[in-house]
Amino acid sequence: MTVAAIMQPSYIPWAGYLAMIERADVFVFLDSVQFARRSWQQRNRIKSSAGELMLTIPVLKKGRRDQTINEVEIDRTIKFAEKHEAAIRNNYAGAPNFDEFAPVLFDFLRQDHRYLSTLTIDIIEWLMRSIGFTTPTYRSSALGATGRKDELLLAICRELDADTYLSAPASKDYLDESACFPGSGVEIVYHKYEHPVYPQQFGDFLPYMSAVDMLFNTGNDCREILMSGVAE
Repeated sequence: MTVAAIMQPSYIPWAGYLAMIERADVFVFLDSVQFARRSWQQRNRIKSSAGELMLTIPVLKKGRRDQTINEVEIDRTIKFAEKHEAAIRNNYAGAPNFDEFAPVLFDFLRQDHRYLSTLTIDIIEWLMRSIGFTTPTYRSSALGATGRKDELLLAICRELDADTYLSAPASKDYLDESACFPGSGVEIVYHKYEHPVYPQQFGDFLPYMSAVDMLFNTGNDCREILMSGVAE
C-alpha cells in the first residue's frame, strides 16, 4: 500500500499538518491551484504572553486575482521578516530549545525569496528535518497531473502510484460526493488528529499554534509528542 497526502503549502503550519506528512509515504504540496487570500497559505499563529498572535506574509495583489499558489509573490516593500523574527524571538527566547532551532528559521525568513510557496515549503521541509521526518515531498506544479478538484487529486495519486489518499477531515463532505474516486482503485482515508498537550510558556495550554511552538518547547521529544495526536 502506498499512501499519498496532498495539501496546500502553509506558513509555519500546525502540528496536525506535519503529522499528516509523516503518516504518508509521499506528500505533495498542492501549489498549482488558486491562491486563497487571508488563508493559512500566508499566515499562522504563535503563542504570546497576551495569547495567540497572527503572523502574516504580505503578498502582491494588484492585478493578480486568479493566481495559483506557486505564482504568488511576496511583497518585499513590507518588512515582514524583521517583524516576524522579532515576534518569535520576543515570545520564545525563554523556551528550552529556542537557541537550537530558531537561528535556521530566522535564516529562511531573511533570505530574499521571491515566491510565497518557495518560502513556506522551505520552512515546512526544515520543520520536517528538525523533527526527524523523512517523507519524500513533491510539488504539484512539477508533476504531470492535470484536472480540477477531485480529478486533480486522483491524477496525482495515480502519477505517484498511490493506492490510498490520506485526506484532511474537512474535505470529507466534498470527497463523499466525488465522481472520480469510486471505482478508481484509490481508497480515501481521513487524517484524524487530537491535539496533544505539552509544556508551553505563558500560562494555560493553547492548542493549534504553529508547530514551532511545540518544537521550541519540547525539542527532542517533539516527534513523539506530535505523533501522539494521531487518532486511528
